[in-house]
Amino acid sequence: MSALAQKILVVGGNGFVGSAVCKMALARGLEVTSISSSGKPYKTPQGHTPAWVERVEWRKADAMNPESYADILPGVDAVVHTVGTLLDNTQYKQKMQEGDIMGFIKSLAGRGSGPLAEGHRSAYDTLNYESAVRVCEAFVASKPVSGLTRVRPFVYVSAEDVNRPIVPVRYLETKREAEKRIEEIVQDHPQYKGVYVRPSLIYHPHIRPMTTIPATIFDVSARIHDAAPSYIPMPSSVLRWLGTSVFPYATDKTPSALNSMANLLSIPPIHVDHLAEAICISLDPAKDIRGVVGVRDMRQLIGISQTGSEESAANT
Repeated sequence: MSALAQKILVVGGNGFVGSAVCKMALARGLEVTSISSSGKPYKTPQGHTPAWVERVEWRKADAMNPESYADILPGVDAVVHTVGTLLDNTQYKQKMQEGDIMGFIKSLAGRGSGPLAEGHRSAYDTLNYESAVRVCEAFVASKPVSGLTRVRPFVYVSAEDVNRPIVPVRYLETKREAEKRIEEIVQDHPQYKGVYVRPSLIYHPHIRPMTTIPATIFDVSARIHDAAPSYIPMPSSVLRWLGTSVFPYATDKTPSALNSMANLLSIPPIHVDHLAEAICISLDPAKDIRGVVGVRDMRQLIGISQTGSEESAANT
């Protein structure tokens, strides 16, 4: 345990992914501070406060305003940025937490909350990109307290390309733009490094029960794809062929929706606790993990075989 970062800052620690990171980090013996716009401690969807919450320092701060959390940065070994939005209409998060399937479907159908007024930024730009870049800039500008000599990781929760065409392409674009900009920032500061974890479908049967059925379906699909001989055409390979041969408009910068659908069928979902565990392992300076960490990389880090499945969603 001594090799791990000793104190971390989690941006958005009271959210779905952020709370899992806080809980896992505490279990691994780390000190944790969380900042969020409300500053409120995490509560379960049922309104309960888990025992581990008392061990986190909960702070109210605006990620876009470094002055509101500048005093925290010198004393932390690492920052984990978990803030983000899948849809421009951020109301979908509340619908998912409430288990309101119809409300969530309406959010998907609406996608956004209407045309943006001139000069206004979308939620994708502010949450997925700008908030991460502002925090990273402030982190590398902070002077670490005496005794902090190790390379300081900035972990950004990005995403695999598995959501289109259901989710607008701007979601993935802002994630990739943030990765690129963060990497440019840390390249100029050798005492810092960027880690970009790319989860697929993130599930938890109790906290987000709506994710259980799709996670089970896509987990089975990924296992079938892994087990099938390479000479047997599988749905994912057919979709990729269609995207490159029949509809050759895709580019490296903006992969086609068909390729995204192929990824969804072949990349396994990930339990939010497994994602949090992989993030915490990436903080270990002895492993020197940096750059992109995809789902299969995360499974390897936490000891899940590539041909095995995630722990049964129904029993986790």
